[in-house]
Amino acid sequence: MAQASKPKSYPFWFGGNAGLAACFTHPLDLVKVRFQTAKNQPSPGTIRAIAIIIRTEGPLALFNGLSASLLRQATYSTVRFGVYDIIKERIPKDEKGELQHLAATAVVAGGIGGVFGNPADVINVRMQNDGQLPVEQRRNYRHALDGLRRVTVEEGPRALFRGLAPNVQRATIITCAQLTSYDFFKQTLLATPYFTESIWTHLTASLLAGLVATTACAPVDVVKTRAMSASPGAKAKGTLRTMAHMVRVEGPASLFKGWVPAFTRLGPQTILTFLILEQIRAIYDKRHAKVAVVSAPAAV
Repeated sequence: MAQASKPKSYPFWFGGNAGLAACFTHPLDLVKVRFQTAKNQPSPGTIRAIAIIIRTEGPLALFNGLSASLLRQATYSTVRFGVYDIIKERIPKDEKGELQHLAATAVVAGGIGGVFGNPADVINVRMQNDGQLPVEQRRNYRHALDGLRRVTVEEGPRALFRGLAPNVQRATIITCAQLTSYDFFKQTLLATPYFTESIWTHLTASLLAGLVATTACAPVDVVKTRAMSASPGAKAKGTLRTMAHMVRVEGPASLFKGWVPAFTRLGPQTILTFLILEQIRAIYDKRHAKVAVVSAPAAV
């Protein structure tokens, strides 16, 4: 009798591979960054903003910072998904479905991923925001590695960790909201008679996870973006202090600037990420399943 079993854990790089879904939603991420860095200015709307960028800067401007975005996914997503899976595998089997254990695991994984991804994130934000700055203030990084080199030389290595606090906070929130809610929604759906382990279950769970993640991390995301795009001489402020200042000067809605492009980006990105990840895992399971052969005792 042959019995297939799933591998105990998956390769560390699976999360980074799935994170490349960000390529498809990069233009929306660029629009979100520009909305968030625009102080005391009304947002023109996502579609109109895209049209303005195409008209004034050209279609390729929508992909400014793509190399940095890919580098960020290769560091941030790889680490957070990898650490999440490693820790989750060590949770006792009878406790794996408990929300508090999944949330704690996601917080740790997100925080570590945020630290590793911060340098690429700084370059990504700056390259995306460059087009709306006055010509004399633009940094004009040629690509991600050029940005990393120039920041290190011109501003010092510490500048690569600008906005680290809000970035780590955002990473823990979004990882907790995204990964935990995906696992929670998936388990909840599978517990009903209407869903099975299928692409439709993954699609539904990931869509709900994207909605939760976008809303939960919006305020910290705005603070992170402003900190990373600030000029070298700008004085850093704490996350809560920055939020309080924004609410006082710009109103509470400023904490959710760029929510629509953020969800328009993060929703599809979350769906693509988990769909790709689930398919990679399914292929891996089929190719690496261990078959135990149990021989029936000979008749006497």
